[in-house]
Amino acid sequence: MSLNRPALSVVPVPHSVHRARRWVIETITDIGRPELVETAELGVSELVTNAVLHATDPISVRVRGTLAHPRVEVRDGSTDPPVMPHLLADQALPPDDETLLLTFGRGLDIVARCAEAWGADIEDSGKVMWFVPATNAREQGVTGAVTGLPEPPKRSERDTIHVRLLGAPIRALAEFETHYRELRREVRLLALAHEDKYPLAKSLADLFGSLQREVQDGLDADEVRRARAEGREAVDLDVPVSADEAETMGRFVELLDFADEFCRQQQLLSLARTESQVHFQTWFFSEFTRQGSGHAPRRWGGAVAQA
Repeated sequence: MSLNRPALSVVPVPHSVHRARRWVIETITDIGRPELVETAELGVSELVTNAVLHATDPISVRVRGTLAHPRVEVRDGSTDPPVMPHLLADQALPPDDETLLLTFGRGLDIVARCAEAWGADIEDSGKVMWFVPATNAREQGVTGAVTGLPEPPKRSERDTIHVRLLGAPIRALAEFETHYRELRREVRLLALAHEDKYPLAKSLADLFGSLQREVQDGLDADEVRRARAEGREAVDLDVPVSADEAETMGRFVELLDFADEFCRQQQLLSLARTESQVHFQTWFFSEFTRQGSGHAPRRWGGAVAQA
């Protein structure tokens, strides 16, 4: 089977819970981890139930992580953080709030007892509830973690330079945004749950955090959205960064190569980049380094950048 099995889209109706449960059972079995089926089934049932009842579309289920440590994820369109069971346990709830405890607290408590690690990862487009299935359910659940990237500090205008990305193809930018978001979350959650086993994940997660604003400025600029709406195939971008940030952005080229090898060696449940993605991302990040050193912009020209 392909380790990059597409996500399962979930319609917010009751029978979707059964469908998601069967899909996870098949996926966990197909990757050769039948000993995790029971806890994976219990955990995903609770997360999908919560999503169907209380979250916002779109909802999807997928399996990521590695073969050694597969991770079940349920994504929805709400940015509201979950009500963590250990917080509910410490509060004296009024009678009217007992439903909240039963719906969220009990469900997430089951997830906590079925997991080696679990939590929620909040992004601007929604959240991902995730857990790493344990071999056996525990009587006492592990504490979950709520993660998300904080708002980066404002940049001083005194040392700002403007990197011009000329002729950037809209389709490649969209593919890069998807790959970037997925890889950022992947390494962040691997580092959170298994830092000792995947030290490279921690290094990548730290770099993603330090350069979050700069990459997003290049991928989510208003000009990109306008170009998409107008049906243009390419766009010229102007991305403000500091000189130090421009130099550091060049490290992404090397680290993304490491990440591709990490995908292959660790059998990460997501695919390494395609050759065309490698070419585009190398050009994208190299322009920050080049222009930060005083060189003129190079227009994107397909497989290679034109001088």
